Amino acid sequence: MANHKSALKRIRQTATRTLRNKYQHKTTRNAIKALRGATDKKEATAMLPKVSSMLDKLAKRNIIHDNKAANVKSKLTKHIASL
Repeated sequence: MANHKSALKRIRQTATRTLRNKYQHKTTRNAIKALRGATDKKEATAMLPKVSSMLDKLAKRNIIHDNKAANVKSKLTKHIASL
């Protein structure tokens, strides 16, 4: 167990951030799944900017790697083009 006030605070901060990151990551994964499952091109095209924005935010906060965000956005764009 931590012996310093600052260490206790760090433990609390880490727990809070982990929970927030987990929520944001799961929400983005659900949005990606919904976009991949979309069959209507118009609907999918409307969803793409929102999902891309979510991916960019995750990459900016180092929840996922920048290249992973780029790869996922590229594959989603290709998927929409093929609809």
